[in-house]
Amino acid sequence: MSAGERFRQALVERAPLQIVGTINAYQALQASKIGHRALYLSGAGVANASYGLPDLGITGLEEVCIDVRRICAVCDTPLIVDADTGFGHALNIARTITQLIKSGAAGAHLEDQVSAKRCGHRPNKACVPTQEMCDRLQAAHQARKLDPHFYLIARTDARAQEGLESAIARAQAYVQAGADAIFAEALQSLEEYRAFVEAVSVPILANITEFGRTPLFTLEELKSVGVSMALYPLSAFRAMNKAALEVYLDIKERGTQRDQIARMQTREELYEVLDYYSYEAQIDALMRKN
Repeated sequence: MSAGERFRQALVERAPLQIVGTINAYQALQASKIGHRALYLSGAGVANASYGLPDLGITGLEEVCIDVRRICAVCDTPLIVDADTGFGHALNIARTITQLIKSGAAGAHLEDQVSAKRCGHRPNKACVPTQEMCDRLQAAHQARKLDPHFYLIARTDARAQEGLESAIARAQAYVQAGADAIFAEALQSLEEYRAFVEAVSVPILANITEFGRTPLFTLEELKSVGVSMALYPLSAFRAMNKAALEVYLDIKERGTQRDQIARMQTREELYEVLDYYSYEAQIDALMRKN
């Protein structure tokens, strides 16, 4: 079963399907071991965590694929990838989809912002014309030959500048262009999600990101209006960052990390996620043979 097929199966079996952000391979293992069925690699996560850059379209395809390959090498849980605007024109977009499939991804979302994109919850976003986004999606749709089940999500950022009706009209055109689902960015109420669900014939994804324009709706609230996927792109990353900063401050100001120990993962807990002892046993067996 391909990665795309595994994602589609999870989507059928879990409604709504929670998709949790994992910025590296270890986080992917953590999320998978406690039972999450779908993972996500955020473009902001790649830019922020791997390169120390803001999420402004600065990183490229290969930099994203490096993190995709690292995650998919150790984890079979299907991974959805943020492909920004596709990293170029139609030929670049086709290559983006091919390389993501080769790297192990189960699916990706493309957005309708201009190439000089911004975070979806920041002001002054600008979208390309609807037909240009449809051209992006058609290029992506035609490129998924290596995994015909690769899940293609169209993200629209039009709600902020053009209003709800225009965003829905765009989404309907994107479905006709080959999108398997719609990522309606920065919606502000359950009623807006319900409007998308009723107007569009494919699953709707809700981006439940912290400190943005969308309220932190519960899974049950999203289910009540027919949303099929709930995305939590950087929740764990934000928690990790705050915890790390507090540790750094304690070490600097108090000269010890003692007060932070209770908040730390133990060595045994780390080893359990990594299956450390099975690796060690293999080394011991090899040494006995020699």
